Amino acid sequence: MRDTVHLYWAVATRAFRRQLTYRAANLAGLFTNCCFGYLRAVVFFAVYAAQRQVAGYDLSDTVTFTWVTQALLMVVALWGWWEIEETIQSGDVVSDLAKPFSYLGFWLVRDYGRALAFVFSRCLPILLIGQLTFGLRWPRRLETWLFFAVSVFLAITISFGWRFMINVSAFWTTDARGLGGLASIVITLLSGLIVPLPYFPAAVRPVLLVLPFAGLIQTPADLFLEHRVGAAALTALAQQAVWATVFLVASRSLLAVAVRRVVVQGG
Repeated sequence: MRDTVHLYWAVATRAFRRQLTYRAANLAGLFTNCCFGYLRAVVFFAVYAAQRQVAGYDLSDTVTFTWVTQALLMVVALWGWWEIEETIQSGDVVSDLAKPFSYLGFWLVRDYGRALAFVFSRCLPILLIGQLTFGLRWPRRLETWLFFAVSVFLAITISFGWRFMINVSAFWTTDARGLGGLASIVITLLSGLIVPLPYFPAAVRPVLLVLPFAGLIQTPADLFLEHRVGAAALTALAQQAVWATVFLVASRSLLAVAVRRVVVQGG
């Protein structure tokens, strides 16, 4: 057990350090994220020119929501992650599966390390720039920071499960990026990345808020804005935890089927 913990810690640490070595890419990505954050925020000034609130969000809420979602974009990693698919295409997945530790656990802790690196290289700088350019609405309750941190952790886990399953589909399709392109459209529209989900019509809003995609962006942002506090915040976290568990179980099951396929085909 201790050796396993040390192994996973080493994997996460290496992923963290590896991500931070790409200094030029991180700076370019930070610049791009901030540009889009600025453009998205400016658009909402026009939306609120004739009204003070939309679906319970005022202008300050929405501007903050915009910058928080930009800050979480690379931490949660909604799309553009194909490392597992590449090992399937190259055949390296066979040796990875033969190693004496959990294949799913290996990639999961590696993703946590990657995400933590983006907290420092993207998330915090973007929030700082958002504060300097527009001024953000920061949490007023101490417990909100804890809820937000747990929510982001669960969002990363949900995202990982989603991305893992799409990557593993390469065992059947060879190239998972076509499916990934369709999945990107779904996740972009239904996670709250473009606009807050409460902006959607009342008829579909309850459905969107219970789908797993809301746990990627909408839930962490709402907790940051303190739109959900107390029991409502705990309920939101419980919903994320359920979806995170479902996605990890589904990932494990899909991997088991894929491994049997590899064995049947002769390795």
